[in-house]
Amino acid sequence: MQRITGKERDETSIELKSAEDSQTTDDPDALTAFRIILHSDENNGHGIYLSDRGSSLPGHTETDKLQWNRDTVFFRDGVRRIDFVLSYVEDKDEKKPERRREFEANLEKAGLELETEDRRDSDDGRTYFLKIHAPWEVLATYADVLKIKVPFKLSDVPHAQDVPLGWLSQPFRLPEKIMRPQPDYFTTAFDKGKTDFFLINDKDSLFPPSTRNRIEDRQEKYKKGIKRLLSNGTYTAAFPLHDVRLFQLGSCESERYNLYKNWARFLCFYKEQPLNLIRKYYGEKIGIYFAWLGFYTEMLFFAAVMGVICFAYGLLSYDDNISSKEICDPSIGGSIVMCPLCDKKCSFWKLNSTCLSSWQSHLFDNEGTVFFAIFMGIWVTLFLEFWKRRQARLEYEWDLVDFEEQQQQLQMRPEFEMKCTRKRMNPITKESEPYLPMSSKLARFCISGTTVLFWMSLIVACIIGVIAYRLAVFAAFASIMKDSPTRNIQLVGNLITPQLATSVTASCINFVIIMILNFFYERVAVWITDMEIPKTHLEYENKLTMKMFLFQFVNYYSSCFYVAFFKGKFVGHPGNYTYMFGEYLSVCQCDPGGSPHTLRKGRHQPENQYSRWEQDNDLLNFTQLGLFYEYLEMVVQFGFITLFVASFPLAPLLALCNNILEIRVDAWKFTTQFRRPVASKARNIGAWQEILNVVAILSVVTNAFIVAFTSDMIPRLVYLYSTHNKDELTMRGYVNNSLSVYSISQIRLDSMPEDGDSPSWYSNSSITTCRYRDYRYPPGHQKQYDHTMQFWHILAAKMAFIIIMEHVVFVVKFFVAWMIPDVPSEVKARIKRERYLIQEYLHNYEVEKLKLQLCLSNFPVPASATPTRNATSTANTTMTNMDACSELCTEVLCPLDTDETTAECPSPSPSLPGWKSTLESRDMAGDATA
Repeated sequence: MQRITGKERDETSIELKSAEDSQTTDDPDALTAFRIILHSDENNGHGIYLSDRGSSLPGHTETDKLQWNRDTVFFRDGVRRIDFVLSYVEDKDEKKPERRREFEANLEKAGLELETEDRRDSDDGRTYFLKIHAPWEVLATYADVLKIKVPFKLSDVPHAQDVPLGWLSQPFRLPEKIMRPQPDYFTTAFDKGKTDFFLINDKDSLFPPSTRNRIEDRQEKYKKGIKRLLSNGTYTAAFPLHDVRLFQLGSCESERYNLYKNWARFLCFYKEQPLNLIRKYYGEKIGIYFAWLGFYTEMLFFAAVMGVICFAYGLLSYDDNISSKEICDPSIGGSIVMCPLCDKKCSFWKLNSTCLSSWQSHLFDNEGTVFFAIFMGIWVTLFLEFWKRRQARLEYEWDLVDFEEQQQQLQMRPEFEMKCTRKRMNPITKESEPYLPMSSKLARFCISGTTVLFWMSLIVACIIGVIAYRLAVFAAFASIMKDSPTRNIQLVGNLITPQLATSVTASCINFVIIMILNFFYERVAVWITDMEIPKTHLEYENKLTMKMFLFQFVNYYSSCFYVAFFKGKFVGHPGNYTYMFGEYLSVCQCDPGGSPHTLRKGRHQPENQYSRWEQDNDLLNFTQLGLFYEYLEMVVQFGFITLFVASFPLAPLLALCNNILEIRVDAWKFTTQFRRPVASKARNIGAWQEILNVVAILSVVTNAFIVAFTSDMIPRLVYLYSTHNKDELTMRGYVNNSLSVYSISQIRLDSMPEDGDSPSWYSNSSITTCRYRDYRYPPGHQKQYDHTMQFWHILAAKMAFIIIMEHVVFVVKFFVAWMIPDVPSEVKARIKRERYLIQEYLHNYEVEKLKLQLCLSNFPVPASATPTRNATSTANTTMTNMDACSELCTEVLCPLDTDETTAECPSPSPSLPGWKSTLESRDMAGDATA
């Protein structure tokens, strides 16, 4: 018997009596299961009545009493698992209760089982929790529709053999039970009509929780689904439960605990990720993200090593830097007077004042920079190609090879169905479906494109505004700080310069602008994507991804492009400096000797009354765009370390350190801070793959231009091999050769430094000329201040370097891509092996099934078997039919050398495990017909 005791909320309990105490059962290990069915009354309360399901519970052992408690992932009967939870709070809106009743009625009509927790039992006393369980019939039906793969044979393909010196990687390995939480099986799409074909030991455990909650989410495919009810406030949250509560992570063995112990702790930063366990617990889409992030981090190790080698070369060749020695030499750099860098506010200065910055520039601007830029172009290709192979391996291991996107990501969005009222015949399905007219689609595309261009132009305008700010306030800071008390501060007084003040304030303004624009970008991108009304989820995600990345690309990289390719490139020369906005803002703000560098930016109740669903409800919600922002962050970082890596070879090392921490922080958030997201499938990283390919190609171009036009490498090589004595290849004299001469007398009086700005050494000297960085003819020449032939030679060498470097890198890239197949050969062999076995086993299954049907059709029900309702009589009739069928089964279904005296009909094939029960079912049906 089953009873409900008590009416009060603190006294309600459900007890199941042991089968030993029951006098009506023959099986001492069987428990009788009951279904709790909930219905709503007029006062929005819930009543409970019971119905005997009359089925035993597989996998359960004998027990005297099942004690139900609130810290559980099961219904009150302790048997049915909670697959999904909905929460809601009652308010004054009268429509919401009706929507909930209609929605819950539809869930029950679909076969789902519901159980509601009253608000008085909740932590806040206001929240109702609706628990949902999907029984076997519902799971089997939707698994058939979704083509979910289940095992039918244990895999006979051996794992890869241990590689030589594999013991070196042993410290980085995780236990085998964590890396492979379940055996390898050959799998095929589930067919509800062939359940005896599959390896089903226990129906309750056939579909893991990640698959069960994905099937639950599949129920909301119609436009009145849970997403719409969440958006209008009918329900406040919808989520599957974690398998163990947060406060029990260290006290019990569970998948969540294993993830926390072996993945989320920072002390495991050097360990491999348990990708199979991540996939099993969170689904393939989240698993593929962490697989990509982990592989990207692994590949960053090689880029970081080469970057450190390049930087070390700069340090080791520090003493061989002849150009810096000449700049720092008092007799050379100390005797060269440089022209003012701007009109009026800038004074004359000596070249040796840039001694420190020239040494610093050599650390990043040396011969190794060219090699590193070429290496990174090839590294990007290797990263993308090897990722394709890793991705193909995961596709096979995670049963995504034949993943039908039409069944998952290509299903029609509810918003598309609601907004598109026109319908037309689908030529494939021959069903009427909504569609968006071409005229409306074109108009929406134009509005979307215009909006994207407007916001990208706004970013460029903001960058120009920051540049104008730099130019406008430099002179103001120079005037203010000339007699500032900060000049007298020891140690740091000389470091506080107008350039520093301008850079710091401009950087802060640029940071604020980036943050503000990011805030608006996210909303604008979502708005215009919604306005386009994409038909499918995959189309929506790809459109939003492209828009967001375009915004972020311009927002984050525009400053870097300005510093790398525009800053200091169009300043003019003394007497003819370039101005912005008329004659107000001079663009000559470069700090001599500088080089571009890449920048980067509680509960109220006691613990024993704190229910599992409340614990998870209080966690953060992992939104639909949560994974999108994780990808975006990493792809933006990828752009920084590839597009501008020639400026800062240590960027991959910093990215590597960041990603090691990022993986563990993300893992910690997923396991402890976020609700368990609804599992979803994905066979690849989607639109991000194409974005990475575009960034990889663009990186070759940008690094080639950085080396050619930002670095001093090409002018030095031209000087070394063309203008100097070829018998003695040395860089001596390069500094003097790279500076042009200007007559001070030709500087206009209104452009000369103001009184008091010139240094004392200039006032006491009779200097008539000054030097500046360019290749122009000296004063008095018939082409004075025009570019010399050396300038054109260097420009030609720069263009030739860009063309050669791009072609060499692109040829190597395409060759490497051609040499490395996207799918490993062993994966191809396994796929072919599995497909072959599927065909063979299905063929044998159908043949044996047909033989069995022929066998049964040749044996009518014996006349002596009188139909009766008595179970014993029915069983005897069944055995009579089985005995009669035995002889023919032996001849038709069994091998020819089978002993004819065999008393029972043996199994015709191991692939037909349910044959005997089929015979029994058929005979019972025959008795009933008779």
